[in-house]
Amino acid sequence: MTDLKQYLPKTYKRRAYYTPADVSIHNIANDLWVSFFGKVWDITQLVQENIQSKLCEPLIKNAGKDISYWFNQKTQEPRKYVDLNTGLEAFYCPEGPYLHIPPTDPSSQFEQIDLPWWKNQEQYCIGQLSAKTRKIKIINMLTDHSNIIEVPSEETINEILDRYKEINAHAASYTWKRLGKPLDMEMTLSANGIQDETDEFEQLGIPESSWYIPAIHLYFNDDLTVA
Repeated sequence: MTDLKQYLPKTYKRRAYYTPADVSIHNIANDLWVSFFGKVWDITQLVQENIQSKLCEPLIKNAGKDISYWFNQKTQEPRKYVDLNTGLEAFYCPEGPYLHIPPTDPSSQFEQIDLPWWKNQEQYCIGQLSAKTRKIKIINMLTDHSNIIEVPSEETINEILDRYKEINAHAASYTWKRLGKPLDMEMTLSANGIQDETDEFEQLGIPESSWYIPAIHLYFNDDLTVA
């Protein structure tokens, strides 16, 4: 049997919160994330283990997307409806039946799954989907470079710093300030007084391209941390 590992993506750092953009880039069969009801799921291994099955096709087609509409919000189970042709209760599968969904026909052969993937949080759920994201401008005072990044509103400054390391590996070698005041790295943007005003901008009808994006200034320290 071919080693499954060759088909799996590289390891990644787990985060407490993800943005929809984070999820959207994992959109192929060998790197497949989905989200529903505020949680993010990495089902790459599940799909690769069953890659020959047609039941993988709906999952692959919706890789990187939110599939909350597949499920009943109250029960957290796949949605059901009554098939008008048969009078039987059937699972609502807008893209076709997918892995671990029992067939409608009771005579069909089906291996019952004790713990279907949408219930197996321990194995497949990797974190929370941010309830609201926001943009922040990070200005490096040493190089005079600036970057705008989108982050979960729930993340602390330290967690944002960790994201920023993809742009600047030595991000921890800087003091992070807002209006000249050092930020509390264990608190969120809002808790540091950097309020999210996007709802007000939207209510006022201001085009998103004209929204004000608050800035954080990075001041280089003498000691260079290891990347």
